[in-house]
Amino acid sequence: EVFLKYLSAPTITSGGNPPAFSLTPDGKLTAKNADISGHINAISGALNNVVIAEDCTIQGTLRAERILGDIVKAVGKEFPYFREPATGAKRYASGTLTVQIDDDQSFDRQIIIPPINFQGSYYGRNDTWDTCTLEVRRNGALIYSGTSSSVPESYGATLDMPAGGGIVTLTFSVSTRGNSTGWPNSRISDLILMVVKKSTAGIRIS
Repeated sequence: EVFLKYLSAPTITSGGNPPAFSLTPDGKLTAKNADISGHINAISGALNNVVIAEDCTIQGTLRAERILGDIVKAVGKEFPYFREPATGAKRYASGTLTVQIDDDQSFDRQIIIPPINFQGSYYGRNDTWDTCTLEVRRNGALIYSGTSSSVPESYGATLDMPAGGGIVTLTFSVSTRGNSTGWPNSRISDLILMVVKKSTAGIRIS
């Protein structure tokens, strides 16, 4: 072992073939492995097969050929149904689905609800009908209410969710009623909901 306070040489190269470490006069450092605990400042370069273990802030533009993550989130669920006790067959839609979206991103987002189709029934005899009603609330405030008998109805929407606006809770309540003595009939498609980053870059509507 040798202790040196200063070392000056045109080129510093470790042993091995190829050497595991080298430093050339123009400042090019080559190392097979490096553990760096301090600050790194670079203006260009390339990284391959790396892992960012904790939070990362990108102040410029990020371009990614492929993204695996939560830029887009999607959920889906079937609405509750009353089922015939003997067969388990769906009879009529009845119940509530609740979706809570956390305000956990620093950018504005949009909530996209593809069309929810629902329908009751009209039998044409003795003026017998079944109605299916869908109500949608955002943080307790009613934003949609529709009722269908023989003619299908549909609800779909795009809702803004500004960053910092707080948690958004959406409730979707479906109910069915009829004017006959038997069980009513109704149907409703599954709830599908997507949350995406709000951006119009590269998109034009005219």
